[in-house]
Order: sequence, then C-alpha cells, then structure tokens
Amino acid sequence: MYVVVEGIDTAGKSTQLNLLQKKYTNAIFTKEPGGTQIGIKLRQMALNGEAKSKIAEMFLFLADRAEHIEEVIVKNKNKLVISDRSLISGISYASTFPLTKMIELNLLATNNILPSHAILLELTPKELKFRLSQKENDAIELRGIEYLINIQNRMKETILKLGINHLFIDASLKIEEIEKQIEDFLNE
Repeated sequence: MYVVVEGIDTAGKSTQLNLLQKKYTNAIFTKEPGGTQIGIKLRQMALNGEAKSKIAEMFLFLADRAEHIEEVIVKNKNKLVISDRSLISGISYASTFPLTKMIELNLLATNNILPSHAILLELTPKELKFRLSQKENDAIELRGIEYLINIQNRMKETILKLGINHLFIDASLKIEEIEKQIEDFLNE
C-alpha cells in the first residue's frame, strides 16, 4: 500500500503520522517535498526563493516528486509506504495553475503512480482560524484562511478527479477518533 496523509497546515497531519509510526513499525515513512537527497536540495531551493519564476518553482517540486517516486515508492512497492503529503498537495498548492494542467504534469512526474489510499484531514474555516491563532504563522499560513480553505477544497477535488481510494476526516474530532477512523480505513 502507498498511503498518503494530506491536509492544510494545522490540520493534524504530524500528530496522526506520529501515531501511525508507532503502530506500523515496519512501514517506510517518507514525505514530500524533500523525501530524498536530491529532494532536500530542491525543497531548500524552492523554499529559499531561489527560483524567481512561479513556473521554475513548480518544476523544482515536480523534479522532487519524480525522484521521490523512483527512489522511495517504486523501490518499496512490496512494503507499506506512508507519506506526509504527495502529488495531491503539489497539485493543490500550485493554485495559480489550472487543475487539469497540474494533474497532467504531476502524472508525468510520477509516471502515473498514484497513492492507493489518501487520507485528508479537513478543517472548517472557524476551526482553522482558531488553530492559526494558537501559533506563530509561517509564510503560507500568513496568506490567510480563505487561501488555505481554497487549497483544502482543491485537495478534495484532486483526490476525486484522480479516483484515489480516500477518507475525508473532520480534523476537529478528538485525536483518538481520527486515529480509529484511519486505522479502520487502512484495515478495510
């Protein structure tokens, strides 16, 4: 299985990934962007703003994704791989580009390899506003609630368009309830 955990910032991905790591000790845990040696460099270049054009930045992330699929997903295809983010985030955060074009480019980068299971932790605008008020916000979080909710909606649309087996979870539920829903979904 190739499982991805998705969600906008503060949705609780890290918490659930930590719980999964304790439960699935033989699984391969990875992340996008930056799950490979080249990926770490590409991610730093993108986050440091080294690419001056949005298109160049997008291609840095696509290069990272292509390397990740080859080096982590394909090499471990007979194992359980659990990833913090995937092409779903890549497509969604590249929101200045048309969804269909981003899907097309990402399928090229992944050689049409898709996650077998996608888990999306969803927040309401009210819950997101509360969670953001509880922490110091990074550059993406500072773009505001409307921006992040639009990204979340694009994540849902991407999962549905790609036809990935999925679980959409209300991220405001108790941690244990979310953990149980994820476990049930992976054991189906």
